[in-house]
Amino acid sequence: MKRNRDFFRFLALLFALAMAQTMWAQGQGPIQPRTGTVARPRPDAEAAKPPVEEQKIESRFKRQPDSDIVEEGATFRSDVLTVDVPIAVLDNKGRFIPNIPPGNFRILEDGVPQKVTGFELGQAPMTVCLVIEFSAAFQRFWSETWYQTLVATQGFIETLQPEDYLAIVAYDLRPEILSDFSTNRMDAMGAMRRLQIPAFSESNLYDALQFTLERMENIEGRKAVIVIASGMDTFSKLNFGEARKVVQNAGIPIYTIGLMQWIREWMDSRNMMGPIMRMDFLQADNQMRTFAKESGGQSFFPRFYGEFPSIYGAIHQAMRNQYNLIYQPTNQERNGAFRRIEVQLVNPATGEPLRVVDEKGKPIKYSIVAKRGYNAPRPVE
Repeated sequence: MKRNRDFFRFLALLFALAMAQTMWAQGQGPIQPRTGTVARPRPDAEAAKPPVEEQKIESRFKRQPDSDIVEEGATFRSDVLTVDVPIAVLDNKGRFIPNIPPGNFRILEDGVPQKVTGFELGQAPMTVCLVIEFSAAFQRFWSETWYQTLVATQGFIETLQPEDYLAIVAYDLRPEILSDFSTNRMDAMGAMRRLQIPAFSESNLYDALQFTLERMENIEGRKAVIVIASGMDTFSKLNFGEARKVVQNAGIPIYTIGLMQWIREWMDSRNMMGPIMRMDFLQADNQMRTFAKESGGQSFFPRFYGEFPSIYGAIHQAMRNQYNLIYQPTNQERNGAFRRIEVQLVNPATGEPLRVVDEKGKPIKYSIVAKRGYNAPRPVE
């Protein structure tokens, strides 16, 4: 027993010595080896000297304060205004009149003649957006106006060329893109199948035009907007004056097709249309005419389904065959004011109106389709 107690005492003494050694080592901390990577050399006399300041090299672009030398260089202005005016010259049957020389065109801006600096003529693939009114107020499922809307839309799609880009936007309370710009006509057919049951009774034409024109602003090439609608606007954020400015500044021709013409006449002949409704429809027609005229397009108000093919042909002639004139206005002031454009066909020798004749030498009555003006940019633009 005594031997066992001595043995346990010896173990306790060894344990106490080990604990004391551990605590002493923790107080000292780890000893880092002295290697060449961490040693710092002693500062010598050369290092104690202040660094010598290097000689500065003067930049050759720095202008000396007492120098009278004026550096030569090219100067240019990037704020020169240019105006692009697409023009269609049509006969009394709506057919395009080709082969008119550029010297026969005269452009007046606010009554001041302008010098034409660019002239183009040709047929190019079009980028077309169909803006369709699809409201529960008129286009209820299986109603006459619903059927007329589908017939007008489908018929126009079939007249497009394979290389033309097409997008379809339908609107009621808000515009909705049914199909984006594509040359695949199956996308357009899929969009047409969505025109079945309208959701809202509102018809916000102004907002739909602003949405479409802003979306097409950065698209290159020839473009046009086809509006198939009643022309009424019920709840847009824009008013008519603001919508006109949007149309004028966009510079994209708008072709409008007014719906419900024969239905309105049928209702009016049976005293089913009151004076307020009659005035609303007349105002809607005038709005469609204004948007088309001020953008350089055309407006149509068919009363029979048989009129649609001729309307498609007139739109095809006007939007695909155009003279494109470019000029720099003499008034380069940036004040945001509206500037009215007038396009004339004249005889350059006499300055009188140009006389156009057909193959048999008979005079032709013609009309000039061009935008009515534009808003000058502001200084901040």
